[in-house]
Amino acid sequence: MLKNFTHFFSLTSLLTWLLCGIIPAHADFFINQSHRISENPPRLSYGVSVADLDKDGSNEFIVTGFGYPNLALSYKNGILSNREIDKVFTDESRKTIGVAACDVDGDGFEEVYFLNTDSYSGEKVLADRLLDFQSANVDLFEIHENQPVANLTAGRSVACVDRKGDGRYAIYVSNYGGPSRLYEIKQNIVTDIANQLGMDRVTGGRAVVSGHILGDRNDLFAANERGPNFLYQNINGDFLDRTVEYNIADTLQNGRGTALADIMYNGRLGIIIGNWNGYHRLFASDKNNFHDLATAEFKEPSRIRTVISADFDNDGYDEIFFNNIGQPNRMFRLLENGILERVELTAALESEGLGTGAAVADIDGNGILDLLIAHGESAPQPLSLFTADLASAGRFVRIQPVNLNGAPARGATVTLNTNLRSHAKTIDAGSGYLCQMEPVAHYGLRKNEIIKSVSVLWTDGTEKILTIIEERKTHIVRQ
Repeated sequence: MLKNFTHFFSLTSLLTWLLCGIIPAHADFFINQSHRISENPPRLSYGVSVADLDKDGSNEFIVTGFGYPNLALSYKNGILSNREIDKVFTDESRKTIGVAACDVDGDGFEEVYFLNTDSYSGEKVLADRLLDFQSANVDLFEIHENQPVANLTAGRSVACVDRKGDGRYAIYVSNYGGPSRLYEIKQNIVTDIANQLGMDRVTGGRAVVSGHILGDRNDLFAANERGPNFLYQNINGDFLDRTVEYNIADTLQNGRGTALADIMYNGRLGIIIGNWNGYHRLFASDKNNFHDLATAEFKEPSRIRTVISADFDNDGYDEIFFNNIGQPNRMFRLLENGILERVELTAALESEGLGTGAAVADIDGNGILDLLIAHGESAPQPLSLFTADLASAGRFVRIQPVNLNGAPARGATVTLNTNLRSHAKTIDAGSGYLCQMEPVAHYGLRKNEIIKSVSVLWTDGTEKILTIIEERKTHIVRQ
């Protein structure tokens, strides 16, 4: 009986793969491209962000250094090499772990927030930095009027949230053993408004993400350690805690890598959470609640750091990549109806890798996502770079929303509507854990898939719909 069942299950699995058109063409999913990183010595790195620092149309990988210089890796002539900026940016005297970029002053250029942590919990010595590249790389926290509000609490992650929907981002700082921060900037004056909004809560802050989680404005979700998670709904610029109501407190777990993703391919963002040495979560949304669809294999505890949801191989199904520290990395393919399929890794397994952060971007413009992994914490290690082992990019489409100020519309939601699915992706506002992905919605296309339309839900709740979408290119969509 068992033998017959096993035979039936194998045939069923094979038929499912044939129908989905996703039988892998190669024995290994990724190929190692680390040789393309120029001057890649061992170092202590943490968070990674993706941003266009000089607004020349090309993104850089921003890699934080823990007692090592922060890097801005730019792609040129087949090589990722560090751009020399200045000492305020490289800042190797400080211990930087978290990073996020967004336009805080509405001038169309993204500023960069570097979260520094020189103590494990509570008070720290050196403040964070908020760099404005339009003002000779000035650190806004070094302006005299802003020094009283500088963050002097050990933090972990930082994310941007367009609280009012006007394209001027506030910055949420997830602190550990001290109050959370929510910074807003006006005419270079920084104000912490967390207290007036009831968000200055003390917890073991770890990860935070922002996007259209519950409604048509940018909400916030924070995954915490030694206490419940926070789910804040944005109601006209104020935030209401809906954590218990939506069954997502997960109080007994210790949050780390977190990502917003359309788990059911139904046009709604769910939440993927990697819990440190605890059960990983795959929370799908049904408008009134979140349901954990994680299988036993997916839940299996690990020393998790970054969680990334992206279509690395352009087959039209997202992969979920678990970046672990001191343990092999793991990856799953997300099929229809929340079904998970294990993807075996070799090149990106990194069994002895001390993974601390990771980010994705099509850094070389070839239509295939690049995965950059940072290492460190307990020992210096070089960066790693991987791409899917594909003969060509195949069919794909990329949507890059730009807001009214001319900056990346981080926190916007892009939905691809086809004959096979409605697939929502967030424009990453950071920081699922220390990191931030490219501000582009990247979709591989399935076999026999026909694009009907693409919609962009902006951070102010308005929507723009495009019906003529050319494949194999990046479409810049302006608000």
